[in-house]
This record gives sequence, structure tokens and C-alpha cells, in this order.
Amino acid sequence: MPALKAIPLGGLGEIGLNMMVYETEKDIIIVDCGIMFPEDYMLGIDMVIPDIRYLYDPEKKEKIRGIVLTHGHEDHIGAIPYILRELNIPIFGTPFTLGILEEKLKEYDLPFRASLFTVKTGSSITLGDFEIEFIRVAHSIIDGASLAIKTPLGVVIHTGDFKFDQSLDKDLATDINRLAHYGDNGVLALFSDSTNIEKEGFTISELDIKNEFRTIFSEHPGRIIIALFASNIYRISELFSLAGEFNKKVMFSGRSLMTYTRVARKLGYLNIPDDMLVDEESIDYYRPEELLILTTGTQGEAMSALSRISVNDHKYIKIKHDDLVLLSSKFIPGNEKAISKIINNLYRRGAEVYYESISEIHVSGHGSKEELKLMINITKPKYFIPVHGEVKHLYQHKKLAVSAGISPSNSFAIENGDTLEFTEDRECIIGEKVYSGRIFVDGKGIGDVLTHTIKERAHLSENGMIVVMLVVDSKTSSIISGPEIVSKGFVFEDYFKELSGALHRLVMDVIEKNLTQESVDWVKVKDDIRRSLKKYLNKKIDRRPFIFPMITEI
Repeated sequence: MPALKAIPLGGLGEIGLNMMVYETEKDIIIVDCGIMFPEDYMLGIDMVIPDIRYLYDPEKKEKIRGIVLTHGHEDHIGAIPYILRELNIPIFGTPFTLGILEEKLKEYDLPFRASLFTVKTGSSITLGDFEIEFIRVAHSIIDGASLAIKTPLGVVIHTGDFKFDQSLDKDLATDINRLAHYGDNGVLALFSDSTNIEKEGFTISELDIKNEFRTIFSEHPGRIIIALFASNIYRISELFSLAGEFNKKVMFSGRSLMTYTRVARKLGYLNIPDDMLVDEESIDYYRPEELLILTTGTQGEAMSALSRISVNDHKYIKIKHDDLVLLSSKFIPGNEKAISKIINNLYRRGAEVYYESISEIHVSGHGSKEELKLMINITKPKYFIPVHGEVKHLYQHKKLAVSAGISPSNSFAIENGDTLEFTEDRECIIGEKVYSGRIFVDGKGIGDVLTHTIKERAHLSENGMIVVMLVVDSKTSSIISGPEIVSKGFVFEDYFKELSGALHRLVMDVIEKNLTQESVDWVKVKDDIRRSLKKYLNKKIDRRPFIFPMITEI
């Protein structure tokens, strides 16, 4: 076996599902374990988690020493409640990361299934063959960490999500000195975040965003409502600072926002004077200019606070004509329509709305191209592997690494299931591919919806369905009831009445032909009905509804 393997089970070739396995002959560690929110075609799916059957082999299970987390975003920790049902293993992370995870495990009634071990940035842990140092990095969530993983062959840097924002306080900024320490002493491989590879220059700083907010606060005399990611504790802290400057009280709306801020306050990461917070029931006691409302729903989620506000369905918050609503967030691909719907509804109710394409009120938590190049130059790795991104991001990042001096033969744009093997003489090759995949979560069902089910749902949503119901005597094969033909989502009712006569005759023709046989095979009758109606409807009106014959024998 090679001295070291690196195997991505999620996050390479997609946004989300981040999960990387590092393996030696004796030990395995897992870095991150995230979800992906469903794409448009995944009808009815709540979330997607990585398929980790590679780790279910008893020999593999025995080698797993733990899950190591870089930070607390859903695409890095969201799948843990599901994974713990199969792998009861220890989890290591920074205080805020584990604080959020603990809240999540309570929701899933799993607080005692996991052993959580807190590691502060600047500290190290040893898990079998791996010694792991947590290095502080700036991101859009506090307490993020890059991992310096000391292996039998040398140091691997796994960046997690990061940016270089030098305007932040020292205890929040990326620890460049520690990264440089490893670069000066030799880094075997760098696994680096690729999310913003297409953005030139440097990501603008949080200080610029605060200054933009200050200008908005000074120019707008009415009530201000800001929708933001609940996990962005630094921005929430800065908004409280501005609220103090402008003598505003602050109101929270949204369960996730309350959860994240409660954890941050408990751990000392967020200091909020109690007299600045007001609850939703008290909204009518304050003049509009006295209130700053922080809420969730930046991605157009149907049941979020902002969505309910936009359609006048929120119990306490009603849009007024002098309200200013700020969407301090990035539009995540796939959510544009839902977000636009909310923006349009807010305008209809008389609010002014600022969002990313018309105002600088959000900054990414990921480094842009120059920061990605800086990470390569600081760590000076022998091998470079882009992670966290779609295929186009990985290949663009590989190209950047080559331009920064990494040998083309030492830069690998791999995807989920690919195995990187590091030999004892520190050579790296692509090994045998392992199984990787996605598992759909639908309500309480985990993995009971497969790809063909999604295709059926798509077919039904696009074409509707026709149900043919028939009750027959199992002994004589005579018809007791039916055939009754019902359509759903196919054509409007009056037009279907015109079609139903022809469809009824076709069904009877099929039945009569089969009744001439010595014994009737009703399974074959179902297939014949389906085939006959499909052919007729395709020719007659160029439609392909889902046809479902139901024949009951009694």
C-alpha cells in the first residue's frame, strides 16, 4: 500500500458536499463532512449528502480515527448527523464550529452519539499517523481553520475555506506567519479552496463593507432591514456597532440567526448589550428610525423570515413605505429566481431594496485569484491539488498553480472518487478510483429516493399523468368496474373530456384482444394499455404523460 492516500468523497466537481479522506496503512482521518443543497432537477429533495460506502468496509472502519472540521458551514458539517448513524467516531473542531454542530445534533436527537473534542487554533492533536495543527484563517464564519497535517511523508496543508483580509483584527485574520513556517520547512502537498478562482485581484475587505453600511445608515432616515447569513458573526458584530453609533435597537427574526448568535455569545465571540436587543412582540413600541432588523432568508427560502415578510405573512414585521431592505449576501447559483421573487414582492409593498448587483453590501468569504496565488507562494508545496469547486474551478486553479511555479506534472485536478497515492519516495500518482456518489435526503427518508425516482418526478412535473383504473374477476376475467380514466397535471378538464372517449376505446380494444387468450395475463394487459395510450397521445397531441394502469383482481 502507498505510504499516504488522499481520497475526495465529495466537494471536487461540485459546490458543497466537502469531504476528504486521508489514509495511511494503519490510520484514516476524515476532513469535513458537508451537505449540498438540491439542484433544480432534484424535485422534492431536501438535501444531498455524500455516499461514504468506501468507509463501510470493516477494515476501513477500524482505521478511522476521527472527523476533523475546518469550520461550521453546512457544506462542511451538515452531513455529520447522517454519517454518525453509520460511523460512531470522535469529531474535532474549533469552539464555534463544535458549538454549532452540537445544536445541530440536538435537532436530530443525536447529542450523545458523538464525542466532540474542542481544538483552538494554534493547537495540535495527534490521531494515529497524523498530527494536525489548526491554523487560524479568515472566512465568512468565525473560528475557521486551515489544517497542517503532518504525515509519515511530510506536511499536507488542507486550507478549508479562506481569504486574506488584513483589515481584520489580529485574532480573526489568517495566520500568514504559521502558514509561512510550514512553507519554509517544506510542504508535501497543498489542497486549496478553489471557489473564487474566477475572480481577479483580492476579495474586498469587511472594513469596506462596514463603511458602506455606515453611509447607508447615515443617508436613510427610516427603518432598515438587513438579511444576511446567520453564520456571519463578524458582520453581525459590526452591525451592532453601527446600531450603537446611530442609536438603533436591534431585532432578530429567524431561528438560525438566533441559534448562531446564542452560541457566539455563549462562547464570548459576540458581545451584545442586553438593552440593545428587542423582541419581535415589541416592534410597535419603537419608531421606524429606531429599529435595525436582522433576518434570515437571503437565498429565497420559502419559509424564511424574509420570504414571509415579502408576502405580508410575517406575524410581526410588516413592510412600510419608507423601509430599506438590504440583502447582504451572495446569490448562490440556482437560487436566483427565488431571490428575485422576494425582491419584486418587497418592491411591490413599497420598500427600497439593495442587493449585490446594485450595491457593495456583501463581501465573499473566499479568497480571489491573487489570494489563491499568495497561498501557493507562502506554502511552497511540492504538489498542488485544487479542491472545493466545480470542474471548471479546479482546472482554472490548476492553471494558476502552474503559472505560480508548480510543475504541471505535480499539479492534479482530480474529482470525487479519484485516489492520489504518495509513495515512500514522495512521488505522487493517481491510483485506482473508489466508489463515491450522492445520497438524497427526502423528509425522514435517507437514500430511499434514487436517480430514476428523480427522473420520474421530473417526468410527472413536465407531462402530468393518466391513471387507468379497472376491477376484474380473477376467475372469469370479466370486468366488474371500469375502465375509469383520470388525468392529473396533463391537460385542462374540458379538453380531457374530448380525449377520454378515444382513450376509453383504446383501453377496451386492448382488453378485448387479450380476452381471446385462454388465460389473461393482466401484467401484459397493463403493458399493452400503457403502450397503446402512449402511441396515441404522442401522435395525436405530441404529449408524453406518465401512464399508470391499475388493474385490481378480486
